[in-house]
Amino acid sequence: MLMFRMLTLALFSLTVSSSLFGAIAEQRPNVIYIFADDLGPGMLGCYGQQIVTTPNIDKLAREGMKFNNYYGGVFCAPARWTLLTGMHDGRIGGWEQTRAGLPIYRDAGNITEDEYQKALAKLKANAHPIATNEVFLGQIGQQAGYATAQFGKLDIGFLTWHERVKRFGWDFYEGYYDHQRCHGFYPPYLWRNGDRFELPGNTMADCGKTSERGDEPVGYGGETYSQNVFIEGILKYLRNHKDEPFFLYHPTQLPHGPVSIPELHPDFANHPTLTLAEKKYASMVKMLDDHVGLIMAELKALGIDDNTIVLFASDNGHELYYGPKDNYKKQRLTINEPANLADKKWRTSECGDVFDGAHGRAGLKRSAYQGGMQCPLIARWPGKISPGAETNLLAAHYDFLATLAELVGRQAPAGKDGISYLPTLLGQPQNQQHDYVIVNNHFAQMGSRALITREGLKLVEANRNQGVFQLYDILQDNEERNDLASHQPEKVAQLKAILQSETDSPRPDLGM
Repeated sequence: MLMFRMLTLALFSLTVSSSLFGAIAEQRPNVIYIFADDLGPGMLGCYGQQIVTTPNIDKLAREGMKFNNYYGGVFCAPARWTLLTGMHDGRIGGWEQTRAGLPIYRDAGNITEDEYQKALAKLKANAHPIATNEVFLGQIGQQAGYATAQFGKLDIGFLTWHERVKRFGWDFYEGYYDHQRCHGFYPPYLWRNGDRFELPGNTMADCGKTSERGDEPVGYGGETYSQNVFIEGILKYLRNHKDEPFFLYHPTQLPHGPVSIPELHPDFANHPTLTLAEKKYASMVKMLDDHVGLIMAELKALGIDDNTIVLFASDNGHELYYGPKDNYKKQRLTINEPANLADKKWRTSECGDVFDGAHGRAGLKRSAYQGGMQCPLIARWPGKISPGAETNLLAAHYDFLATLAELVGRQAPAGKDGISYLPTLLGQPQNQQHDYVIVNNHFAQMGSRALITREGLKLVEANRNQGVFQLYDILQDNEERNDLASHQPEKVAQLKAILQSETDSPRPDLGM
């Protein structure tokens, strides 16, 4: 009798959930996904930032849901790969990016156009192949009849081209083909649907890339700032597509460095203690927040705010483009004191980062510790997501493809690693959850790969060459100060075996 009641309850819950999600799909909500670049959670007010105010992004959190146990990649390209494929980046191809920089050599006159075309043809021929049966994030929207668009750093990187961008499922796009050109904010030209268009007043082949010191004059690099081009394009797109369902993906350059900004934000222009590089960086974060505000205001003005879900995330953990970056590269706590991976891990909170961008977490971008891979995720949808909600659900970038599919009424392709977190967004039981998430890492400056379990245990491959693994309870110790490996050797062995088996593993979604 008890079993019958449990089965009846389960079926009732499934029926209610299916009915709810079906009704959502029938509404055909618009979807906007804003993807920041190198923005650690600690740079947002809603995640603890104290110096730089981010009122528009914080408002998303107040009016929506904030994730506190969310993971990206450790580096730009794999993070984008995992988002767009719905697979964790330990899978085959997760770190197979094309080589960037070729257009800069041509634009600078270092190679001729003929040499460029030959080199580009060779690069295309050697690029990691795309299987004919692969389904990407943008294609999920297309299959549901949505207009799809992308503005910013196009696709997974590092160097792409028109046919490849279209293959990823974008009906409309505007941005950079080459991620190395994204290191400058004043490109002489960008690309729109395969057509090159010039940006007035920009002449530098490297797009006005500044030095690591960031001490060039404000506005150095050109006249037309790329992010202003993108926000204008986004607002125009919203106006032109307000009467049809759309999925808009905005992988912005902000606040990736080296630092560059047309003008300092008034909050920091006359700040008494910040360096010029710190003022520029803070102004870049403020511009990102301002652009979020412009998007939200436009949705309201067009009358489509209530039927649009807006998500905000970042590709990987925090990165320094100011202050103590050199100390991090050399793994020094101070000039005379070396860091280590035991009791003296490098942290922004203790090593001179005025903004504490990783907010106490160990490591930065490229690190296996939380500072390298734990990311913000905020989702807002009036009337569907409860205001001010928070969740500790274990989730990752590769879950968004399945979430988008459920949002637009499509079946996620079989074999994907991601799990839809739509039930959590809607306050429903999250019956399907990850046992673990995988974050791959080819770097080894501060740990490499990691595995995080549903229960909150995290295995870190601290030293690949020496086979050293550490174990942390991140739900209790998110700063990774208390290594439990010596107390739980069986758990370390179990998780190590899983992590190793998932690294360079086949693609079940492709039948391989």
